[in-house]
Amino acid sequence: MRIYRLIPVAGPEDPRWTLSPCQGEVVVRAKSSGDARIVATTAEADFPENDAKPGEGISTASASAFRNEKLYTVIEDISGRYSSEGPRAILFGSFNRSVILPLVARDQ
Repeated sequence: MRIYRLIPVAGPEDPRWTLSPCQGEVVVRAKSSGDARIVATTAEADFPENDAKPGEGISTASASAFRNEKLYTVIEDISGRYSSEGPRAILFGSFNRSVILPLVARDQ
């Protein structure tokens, strides 16, 4: 595995942030730079995790800002700060899990 940093590249005024707000810099362990984007999306809530699921097989993962190259760039981290040994995972970052869809209370 390799270590990748996902870094926001769009300015705060970029209208694309209204669809999926900036989560700041994220560090992941992944197989490739493309896989790093997919790993980063696991930090965000998705329709299948909520009571608001619109239908079977529907996912909001493709709407994540992490998947948009105009919002985030992916750079391999060769600093050695993080171990490349281990499973695909998010290694650093603070996340608001409800950026795509607010979590629905289960008792409503």
